[in-house]
Amino acid sequence: MTQTDNFQDIDLSNTDSRARLAQLITRLFEHWQLSDEDQAALLGLSTKNRSTLSRYRQGKPLANNMDLLDRAGHLLSIHKSLRILYPHNRSLAYQWISRPNKRFNNMSPLEIIKERHFEGLLTISHYLDWELHQ
Repeated sequence: MTQTDNFQDIDLSNTDSRARLAQLITRLFEHWQLSDEDQAALLGLSTKNRSTLSRYRQGKPLANNMDLLDRAGHLLSIHKSLRILYPHNRSLAYQWISRPNKRFNNMSPLEIIKERHFEGLLTISHYLDWELHQ
């Protein structure tokens, strides 16, 4: 999934770019093996709104909504950080989001994000940035 390396270059005002971003996010969720409910929670969507996730999987663009686009950016940043931290262990990089972590009182990063919403997403993203600079 190296296409995420240049996600900062995506023009989010462009529908095609948001469709590409939706493709990247849905592929990431596949690698992370997340349920529809978890995917919706990470994107800040209603956990009952599976039709939106389905549209994204079919190539429809992410909504031009700053909260959603910020979340997508942070999720891709998390992915990129994990790929850098675990370059020789993709399995660990993909499982990390769902595994209990001592740094988070044995909660998984996914649980942190679901419990704290956008603040949790920032917590995980900032933690990985910190790890990268140790």
